[in-house]
Order: sequence, then structure tokens, then C-alpha cells
Amino acid sequence: MALPGGGLTVGGGGLGVVGLAIYLLITLLSNGGALSPPLQNLDDRSIGTQPPTSVAPEECTGGPSANQREDCRIVGYVNSIQAYWRSQFRESGRTYAISKTVFFDGSTQSGCGTATSDVGPFYCPVDRRVYIDLGFFDDLRDRFGATGGPFAQAYVLAHEYAHHVQDLLGALGSGSGEAGATSQSVRTELQADCLAGVWANHAAQTGYLTDITQADVADGLNAAAAVGDDRIQQETQGSVNPETWTHGSSSQRQHWFTVGYQQGKPGACDTRGGL
Repeated sequence: MALPGGGLTVGGGGLGVVGLAIYLLITLLSNGGALSPPLQNLDDRSIGTQPPTSVAPEECTGGPSANQREDCRIVGYVNSIQAYWRSQFRESGRTYAISKTVFFDGSTQSGCGTATSDVGPFYCPVDRRVYIDLGFFDDLRDRFGATGGPFAQAYVLAHEYAHHVQDLLGALGSGSGEAGATSQSVRTELQADCLAGVWANHAAQTGYLTDITQADVADGLNAAAAVGDDRIQQETQGSVNPETWTHGSSSQRQHWFTVGYQQGKPGACDTRGGL
């Protein structure tokens, strides 16, 4: 399974990691409140060392809690995302290496260095693990203005695992710090948004989720828009400077998630062809 756009380089912060909003190393992302009790169950936990089967807290093995509890739902998304990519790689004659998922609140150690909640969710290519800052889900709603909804969380997770897919396929690059509306960094991030949409198209087929509704898709698109470079710059700086973009505008992020969701094929995620 060859992705278009190979050789993409990665924009990022001082840790050299790939995050959903990694360049925003500002107080906007500092987690000022305590986690909700369900999310506290995930704090400092790691999952996904084996192919996804029933990786979940003990209370999430079935019944109403599997759908209603936030921690159960998040683990379900993780399992679904990795199950899809494992199947996709197998169909293409490749082997998908499960990315271990590390949940944290406040700070954690990664192969890319010490990470705090200022970084938010990120993928570290050094240890090939996805690090999920649990406080970011509240920040997405309360500070970035996303409408929220369960599928907003799914979008965040799917975007980070898409970076793992890019890494496995050699399409992640080493990172050059390049910025700008048409930079390689932006193209990498938009490709990850597109791959997140591809998973969403097939999510129900993995057996971990029910059918994705239009309301779910709307939540995902709203979350994508909330972390667009232009929106964040306008809210934090009062102006927009495309020359410093590293992740893409709100409209770009929504566009590429939609492309992936509607077409459902990794090959559709050619962000070289025009932004």
C-alpha cells in the first residue's frame, strides 16, 4: 500500500514529534482543570502492545458502559483505528506494526524527550508510539471552541495514528522545520487528516463501532476546523500569517478529512496535487 506524497518532511516543535497542534507551545494548551473520573482511569496507562482484540479497561468488556463511558469509548476508537490499518496493510501485502498508545495528563517521558500538556497529543517516530494528552479533549472544546461530541475525540486519535501509518510507509520524513501554507509540513498534516477520514469511512467495518452518522462526521469536521492554523492564529494573535502555518487552515483540514471519508481509499490522500 503505497501512499502518494512520499518523502514528505515533518514540521514540528523542539521535541521533533508530530502532533495535532504541535507548534502551539503556548499557555493556551495548559491543562488547568482535573480530568473527569472516566478519563482518570486511562491516565498513565499504555495499551496496544498486541494486535487489537479486547484492549480496554476491565469495565469496558461489554454492556452499556462500553458505549457510554468516555474511557471505554476512547479505547474503542484506538482499537478500531489500529484494526483498520492492520487489515489494510495485510491486504496490501505489508505488515502493520501496532503502535503502543500512551495516555498521560500533565507530562510524560517519550522517545522524543519529555512532553507536557503544552504539546498536546503527538506521535513520536523515535519509539513509534502515540501519546495522548487526555486534557486536550477538554481543551478542544473549551479553549478551541469545538462543539465537542465523541467523534471529535475520534478525529484527534485517528490523526495521530495516521502519522504512524505515514512513518511505516516511509512518507513521514525527518522534519525540516519548514513552514508556510503550501509547505511540506502542512502537506504531511493534511495527509494525516485525510487518512483519518479514510478510517472513519471504514470504522463500522472493524467491529468496534456502530455506523458513523452525519452528526459524527460533523463533529469530526468541526474539530478539524477548530485546530486550523488560521483560526488559532486569529484567536491568539489577532491576525493570520500563512507563512508560519505548519498544519493547514481550517478549510484545508476539513477538506482533506472529507476527501478521505468520502473516498475511503488511502490513495486519495495525495496532498501534493493542490491544497
